[in-house]
Amino acid sequence: MPRYKLTIEYDGAPYFGWQRQPNRPSVQATLEQAVLKFCSEEVTVRGAGRTDAGVHALGQIAHLDLSEPHSTDTVRDALNFHLKREQIAILGVDLVGDDFDARFSATKRHYLYRIQSRRARSILKEGRVWWVPKQLDADAMHVAAQLLVGHHDFTTFRATKCQAKSPVKTLDKIDVRPEGLEIHIRVSAKSFLHNQIRSFAGSLRLVGEGAWTADDLQAALDEKNRRACGPVAPPWGLYLQGVDYTRPDQD
Repeated sequence: MPRYKLTIEYDGAPYFGWQRQPNRPSVQATLEQAVLKFCSEEVTVRGAGRTDAGVHALGQIAHLDLSEPHSTDTVRDALNFHLKREQIAILGVDLVGDDFDARFSATKRHYLYRIQSRRARSILKEGRVWWVPKQLDADAMHVAAQLLVGHHDFTTFRATKCQAKSPVKTLDKIDVRPEGLEIHIRVSAKSFLHNQIRSFAGSLRLVGEGAWTADDLQAALDEKNRRACGPVAPPWGLYLQGVDYTRPDQD
């Protein structure tokens, strides 16, 4: 039974997240319906990251098994044909071994959070960035963000309904850089807690506008208490940018 790796781009706005849900549109269920229309097979499409409602993807990775072999171009083009009315596109398809698992084989996940920092609200980027009508200090945000790098108990930056067994995670990298009128927060780690990145973004905004200092962010981290977190940033500024795997043919 051949296994296919999918690289997927989507606009998260029309969907209630990646994961299949009863009576609500999801990215996973929409992809599974496209596969059914393509080859009449009921499959489970397994993703590398369970993005929340409204969160976008530039490079989500998923895998699926089909009973009959097809060329990778055929799988890509057929799925895109059946997705043409959806806000989902298959960027690439690769044939991988049975040991590949989009979620459990991943060694690192990369996310991008986009903030538009200007007085006028965003029109052309509405639903794509978090509009903040203040000038933010990206340098101060970046310096403070480095306090989050490393192995920590991130209870403060974890959703109360997070299902992870432990709040302890290792954050490999976080960069905050100005990009024109936007500020981009790029974050990398093997895995994340529920709402962790959006919690980072909301707290770093407080640093950028001068309401918090780096010491305040450190104190919030040390508090290990959800109530110490800044306001959680909205989902529409968040993008799953890419996923790394150990083997070159899985990357």
